Amino acid sequence: MSKRVCLNTFRREHDRFWVLAAHPTLNLFAAGNDSGMIVFKLERERPAYALHGNLLYYVKERFLRRLDLTKNKDVAIMQLRSGSRVPVYSMSFNPAENAVLLCTRTHNVENSNYELYQVPKETDSQNPDSPDSKRSGGLTAIWVARNRFAVMDKSHQVVIKNLANEVTKKVSTPSCDELFYAGTGMLLLRDADGVSLFDVQQKRVLGQARISKCRYVVWSASMTTVALLSKHTILICNRKLERLASITETNRVKSGAWDDSGVFVYTTSNHIKFALTNGDHGIIRTLELPVYITRVQGSSVYCLDRQATPRVLTIDSTEFRFKLALVQRKYDEVLQMVRGAKLVGQSIIAYLQKKGYPEVALHFVKDERTRFLLALECGNIDVALEAAKALDDKGCWEKLAENALMHGNHPVVEYCYQQTKNYDKLSFLYLITGNLAKLRRMMKINEIRKDYEGWYTSALYLGDVQERTRVLKSCGKTSLALLTATTHGLTQETESLAAHTETGIPEPLPNAQLLQPPVPVQQMDTAWPQLTVAKGFFDTAVGSKGPSAAIEVDVGGDDAIGDGWGDDEDENMDDGALAGGDEDGEGGGWEVDDDLELPPDLEGGITSVVSGEDGFFVPPPRGHPPTHSWTNKSQLPIDHILAGSFESACRLLHDQVGVVNFEPLREHFLSSFAHSRTSYPGAPGLPSIFAYPARNWRTAQPKEQLPALGLKLNSLMDRLKEASQLTTAAKFSEAMEKFRGILLAVPMLVVDTKQEITEAQNLLRVCKEYVVGISMELHRKGLGKSSPEEMCRSLELAAYFTHCELQPGHQILTLRTAVNLAFKMKNYKMASSFGRRLLNLGPRPEVAQNIRKVLQACEKTPVDDLEVKYDEHNPFAICAKSYVPIYRGKPEVNCPLCGASYLPEHSGVTCTVCTASQVGKDCIGLRISHIQFR
Repeated sequence: MSKRVCLNTFRREHDRFWVLAAHPTLNLFAAGNDSGMIVFKLERERPAYALHGNLLYYVKERFLRRLDLTKNKDVAIMQLRSGSRVPVYSMSFNPAENAVLLCTRTHNVENSNYELYQVPKETDSQNPDSPDSKRSGGLTAIWVARNRFAVMDKSHQVVIKNLANEVTKKVSTPSCDELFYAGTGMLLLRDADGVSLFDVQQKRVLGQARISKCRYVVWSASMTTVALLSKHTILICNRKLERLASITETNRVKSGAWDDSGVFVYTTSNHIKFALTNGDHGIIRTLELPVYITRVQGSSVYCLDRQATPRVLTIDSTEFRFKLALVQRKYDEVLQMVRGAKLVGQSIIAYLQKKGYPEVALHFVKDERTRFLLALECGNIDVALEAAKALDDKGCWEKLAENALMHGNHPVVEYCYQQTKNYDKLSFLYLITGNLAKLRRMMKINEIRKDYEGWYTSALYLGDVQERTRVLKSCGKTSLALLTATTHGLTQETESLAAHTETGIPEPLPNAQLLQPPVPVQQMDTAWPQLTVAKGFFDTAVGSKGPSAAIEVDVGGDDAIGDGWGDDEDENMDDGALAGGDEDGEGGGWEVDDDLELPPDLEGGITSVVSGEDGFFVPPPRGHPPTHSWTNKSQLPIDHILAGSFESACRLLHDQVGVVNFEPLREHFLSSFAHSRTSYPGAPGLPSIFAYPARNWRTAQPKEQLPALGLKLNSLMDRLKEASQLTTAAKFSEAMEKFRGILLAVPMLVVDTKQEITEAQNLLRVCKEYVVGISMELHRKGLGKSSPEEMCRSLELAAYFTHCELQPGHQILTLRTAVNLAFKMKNYKMASSFGRRLLNLGPRPEVAQNIRKVLQACEKTPVDDLEVKYDEHNPFAICAKSYVPIYRGKPEVNCPLCGASYLPEHSGVTCTVCTASQVGKDCIGLRISHIQFR
């Protein structure tokens, strides 16, 4: 008001402002206009600060202050230059030289500047000094070395200055609009699409990350991870800017800091949240007003509010430390947290299930239904049975029966069917396990229940004809009972039943055969065997601590199948071993007493076999198929394709020959993979068994073997002959597809000698020439003949076709076409040139005679009516996309696979010849032999 200076203007072209109101406590104003309201603030409220060790430097009320976070001592160390009402935008502190850069940014970017201060070593907090500063224009100033800092000027150019604020050098950088600190000699450059890691000395970009309008950058203490903060997005990357996690918020992201364990704690407008490097995030606590985090240590969050007042907030870090320990597999910390805190809830259980740790959640769950579902998910049938007994719900019994059946635990399946009274399935279970005694007992139960269908089914399973006759008689089917007895030769039953029927004894079929179920070879009394595995960490921890370790787990009675988490070791014992220890043990007559007097130095020296890390879950190692070694031993794409590793094969093709469109290679991939293995039937009831033929089986060890090949160079030569015949027959479309298929098959070859490598490269060149030439010819045939431009273009394409390196027979055909076109269009000079070239190739006599007549006619008037873009005396290549000549010495780009030439303007497009590679891409080249890697 005193200076009558306008700070800012908010304008709406077609509206009038009528009312203005100020917030009683916040830096907010509301203005009403014809269309509505706008809420704004006059100045930026985020304080400028920098952290070094335990010291926090921040700007407040034109003073640079220093806060010791350990001693909570806050002092003003110097007074800043007065006169500017614009708050400090950002700060960069140099601990080596005790210097600080303060950047000020206005609405008009042209007026932005920075100031370089030398912080005094001795300070008077009551009357701080006001040292001189070096001030210059610039958007951002960042320290990049002990005595150098980078400045982005108003034209967005980056310069390096020394402590005297003098320019030492200018740095050429990619287009950017903001700088961020990235360590010594490094800068983060922000552009419209993301940020780039730039090396100031080497002047090159080391990495890039895509994030829209990055506002702040927060590095971890070790500089190994970084958080890029935009308006609503957090992108967590490693040192090379490779993406680790991305988090999107609905509210604005305000600030953040890394804690000592590697968790990123950040604030939004109304929350303090956390984020792990694997992408997990959550809320820690709510906020009344926004704060700006400066440091996170333990359960304390050091921050500044909008008045630049230091504050310390207390947070509960249990949840994110629990999740971090789980991700890092620090199960001892997980167990300690669960025991010492009321952490277990539905959200934590859901998190454990989502992340694939149901066996962890199973140990700490009280609710029986949740325990039941978790046990089914991790395949623990014993614990699921215990929970099902407690619930006694039909749905649970059915789910348990289904899962136990998948695990081959038929005793549990039997128990579940008994609980649900599912007698039909129970009978069938007894049949497939060969338990005929229980099946006969089941038949008696069905008889008592008057379940005629189940009764008859059980009799049918048992092959008991007399019982089937009884069933039919009991349910009133006397004629069927009589027919059954007669057919099976039951004389006594037949006479008894015939007395109760009027039709008499029926005649049995003369060719009737006995249908008798097979007799079980062996009765299955126990569940299917399973692999024995060591107990996991939580099994050992819960079992060793007794009741206090488990959270209200009911062990159950003696009739329980087993809870899976007790102290008993998982040993393969038969029923006799489980019955008692003395039956299979030594008798009393053996002098094997354990009370021996051992030397004292052996006391305490014997430790348990299962200790340390042996207590963790150690699954049995899984073997690797031969295809696993193929990808490790070879860098040839075809070996990865034959191994089924299409992803790594695509990566190799991309690096070697620049393939970016893999759709044309789909058939080659699938057909090659189909040839990589043979299949033969296995044992009954088991899937087929695969064998993997090797091409070096005579000399290599099994782990050094490489797959046999289905594609040879000679077979491609045979395909080349077929394509050549199609070209001769003028079947251009079919021929072009044939040549293109050969071209795409060359990277799938494996050859052994340099001569074969050269032949394969020549094959690529030949196919490329034919595809370019034929595609030009097809394009020429598609042109009209109505305008002079089209006729001129048609003649040009015919002329270019004659310069493709084709076989002599096809070269003659192209020259004959060009001669005819040029003669018809009265370009006699061109026609005579084509004719002489044709005669030099030695055509058939009748063709040569006709060409000589044309030459005689052309020599009478050796002029051209049409001016075409064609110079036969200047060597040229043909652009495979625009079909124009690229004369020698002119810039051109090539396809890394087929070598087709293109004008520089087509760099980056997909090659039209091979339809797979990117034009102009820098690649290492075709690799089809192991000698190319030596």
